Amino acid sequence: MYTIGLDSGSTTTKGVLFSGEELIDKYLIPTAGNPKKAMSEVVDYFKRNDELSDVKLVTTGYGRKLLPADLVVTEITCHGKGAEFLRPGVRQVIDIGGQDCKTIQLNGKGNVTEFSMNDRCAAGTGRFVEVMMRTLGEDICDLDQFVQEAQPVTINSMCTVFAESEVISLISKGENREDIALGVLHSIAQRISSQYSKLRPARGEEVLFTGGLSKNAAFAKMLERYVAGPVKCDELSQYAGAIGAAQIGIKKLKFLLIIFCS
Repeated sequence: MYTIGLDSGSTTTKGVLFSGEELIDKYLIPTAGNPKKAMSEVVDYFKRNDELSDVKLVTTGYGRKLLPADLVVTEITCHGKGAEFLRPGVRQVIDIGGQDCKTIQLNGKGNVTEFSMNDRCAAGTGRFVEVMMRTLGEDICDLDQFVQEAQPVTINSMCTVFAESEVISLISKGENREDIALGVLHSIAQRISSQYSKLRPARGEEVLFTGGLSKNAAFAKMLERYVAGPVKCDELSQYAGAIGAAQIGIKKLKFLLIIFCS
């Protein structure tokens, strides 16, 4: 049996394809303001490229109810199971998405015991970084290289509107753009560490970093200093929600099949 895990995010839509318990394909595209269309495109990609017959669809994320699916699961639960798949036994997860930031505590088996979610303010999210980098005239994809030799400038505002004005003011004062960018990353790391501390993690506990911003090695390294523990990333970190959706689907749908056939 094939299972598609589909995570509909505000910025990107991620999909993974499992054959039984094996991850065999993945696909990511921009949501581009039309989550239903993006979700359909990801599903069509798998069906077109992998010639699927018996396939089940499990959805999560903001647009999880926009397509008919065999199973719909909340994103916090999916990120927990996805984290367990990527790093078995992990207990702490920080996920930075396009418009929210999630800190999740697990029981060591992928089950959520506690979480904190910032989804009412863009501060500390991928969208915040994107806006700041655009103000600085740089692409977010070049962030690692851009801040490599920088010294951080203090950024006081965390509201996207005020922070953008502060960045423009710093540029007009002649501050180096690289230093401003690194200052932005420090302000985000500080905010996230404050949110993370609400979960009362053990000092030095390992954290799995997921979401789009996890691709930025400089930020991941910086985050270690703020959470006082090792921060680990995986090449599939951005797909954690989709992987978790598929994992939950595989187990639940298999269980239902056993009941139906018995």
